[in-house]
Amino acid sequence: MTEPPSHPGSTGDTVTHALREDILAGRLSAGERLIEDALAKQYGVSRIPVREALTRLQSEGFVNIVRNKGATVSDAMLKGGRELLEIRRGLETLSAQLAAQNHGGSVVRELTAIADGEAIEDDHAPFHELVAEASGNQQLVEMLKSVNLRVQWGLGHNPEASSGDHRILAMAIVKGSATQAGYLMDEHLRRDERYFAEKFDHDQTGAEHRQQT
Repeated sequence: MTEPPSHPGSTGDTVTHALREDILAGRLSAGERLIEDALAKQYGVSRIPVREALTRLQSEGFVNIVRNKGATVSDAMLKGGRELLEIRRGLETLSAQLAAQNHGGSVVRELTAIADGEAIEDDHAPFHELVAEASGNQQLVEMLKSVNLRVQWGLGHNPEASSGDHRILAMAIVKGSATQAGYLMDEHLRRDERYFAEKFDHDQTGAEHRQQT
């Protein structure tokens, strides 16, 4: 399993990350029981951050929690994750189309800077948050926040493709090309999904091989 934190009293975020990594890497198998006391001892924490981590991982689809029976590793995580990524792509595509109809809305300056290559972005999330804000649809913004929280683990993107994609997308939005913006966003996220799926499948294959040897 992932090494315990180097210091006691680690937060629920630390335990969540460690457990998620163990599940993704196949070190924890589908259906395996997750016992709070054992996990607390492993990570050098109390049961409170462990319980917090399990609840969060349940919302992400990694863990099943049944009252009076405890927690187990979900066997439907990959399928559920892919379905959520598809939902996210649909919402993001709509967001890009509405943002283009608004010509960038309240964040047109920020999007113009990205389109002109004047803004250097190191993180994937802020660009998509800008597009959502530019859509002018608060309900859509909230829906995207909810979905993104559930699939944050699966937003692994291809760093070589994202910056260029973002610049072209920003251009289409600022120019008001709604059809183009929607198409570009759909293609952009399809590439992200393929990149993640290939990485995940590789990790799972490696884990299965380690378990057999």
